[in-house]
Amino acid sequence: MSDGMSDSMSDGSGDVRLRDVVEGDLEVLLAYEHDPEAVRRSRFTPRPRDAFLRHWRTKVLGDDTVFVQAVAVDGEVAGSVVAWWEGDRRFLGYWLGRPYWGRGIGSRALTLFLERERNRPLYADPAGANTGSVRLLEKHGFQRTGTVRHGENEHVVFVLS
Repeated sequence: MSDGMSDSMSDGSGDVRLRDVVEGDLEVLLAYEHDPEAVRRSRFTPRPRDAFLRHWRTKVLGDDTVFVQAVAVDGEVAGSVVAWWEGDRRFLGYWLGRPYWGRGIGSRALTLFLERERNRPLYADPAGANTGSVRLLEKHGFQRTGTVRHGENEHVVFVLS
């Protein structure tokens, strides 16, 4: 779905670009998924390395209906943004490494991603306690539509029409 082109936005905290995810990015993304504070905030259980790589190679990069972009800051992989189908709903997800939190990078990356991901409605369901993620979605026009439970955790359901 992607043409490999890079979009970018820049300000004082670095040049933020989106580009296609390449095999070499996966180890960095794996490390970000295993960061203890990221796990605590997202309420997401990190996958073991083999399961992570298999998921990314088959269900993300290997699925033509998934649109995924690496977030790069000054040429370094900062995270990823992805859209995928669950039944008849298109979902959005993102993950940034801790060194890139609180600098506006997620906001710039999501702005760039939403310019390219044109499917609407678009859903997201971050953990309710993940206030940074909740604020990011609200800033980009997502509206709260309810809550859903994933295991023991309550997540807020958002939709962008």
